[in-house]
Amino acid sequence: MSKTSSLDVTILDRELRVTCPDEGRAELLDAVTYLDKKMREIRDAGKIASIERIAIMAALNITHELLTTRVGGGFDLAELKRRMSLMQATIDATLAEQDELF
Repeated sequence: MSKTSSLDVTILDRELRVTCPDEGRAELLDAVTYLDKKMREIRDAGKIASIERIAIMAALNITHELLTTRVGGGFDLAELKRRMSLMQATIDATLAEQDELF
């Protein structure tokens, strides 16, 4: 079982204490930095003043980014995984046929 620690972070000038596994600390800090940047961009645009609305807009924007992320030349990650599985099955079938020859 992994050890967890409390960590003080600052997001949009607000201090928060969060708990995370020690091995996930770097990723959490990256996430905090990314969220803080997105929230500051929304706040600095000047159209939204409420911290709650800024947080919701940042969450929506980040969720949209996540759902529309593509790998490489426009391939959808799910499509890439499906194609990789198909290629692996083809390779396995071909190798099985070759084993019968020897």
